[in-house]
Amino acid sequence: MQIKIRAIGRMKAGPLEDLIAEYAKRTRGEIMIEDYEAKKKGAPAQIQEEEAGWLLKGIAQDAFMIALDERGKAMTSPGFAKVLEEVRLSGGRELIFVIGGADGLTDAVRTRANLLLSFGTMVWPHKLVRVMLMEQLYRAQQITAGHPYHRE
Repeated sequence: MQIKIRAIGRMKAGPLEDLIAEYAKRTRGEIMIEDYEAKKKGAPAQIQEEEAGWLLKGIAQDAFMIALDERGKAMTSPGFAKVLEEVRLSGGRELIFVIGGADGLTDAVRTRANLLLSFGTMVWPHKLVRVMLMEQLYRAQQITAGHPYHRE
């Protein structure tokens, strides 16, 4: 199963990018990250629409999409691992995570998502969300493999 992260905003060289690279290495390169920076300047709703167009562009109907949104469902790490394993076992060819920009996700993106996932009710910068998501993907992989990385 191919895993993609589609995120608004570009990462710059530094410690957060280093952490993402470390988790990517640990997950054996199974995760592809795509990012986009809005070209338009304008009203937040206008920028959101541009970002939504990019986030949704080319996503296959059978892809399982998880949108990171503070209004989404909070999960435990084992619960998250279970969802990922269920998606993998269902035979879906693609699992896509989307991370919105400063103004969040549009209703169209939230509606398309198969799951809205929250890392808490606080709003997090997209760069930190990427790191947290990468760590949770690695943790889920370890939980599924029965490795002792995750402790209850």
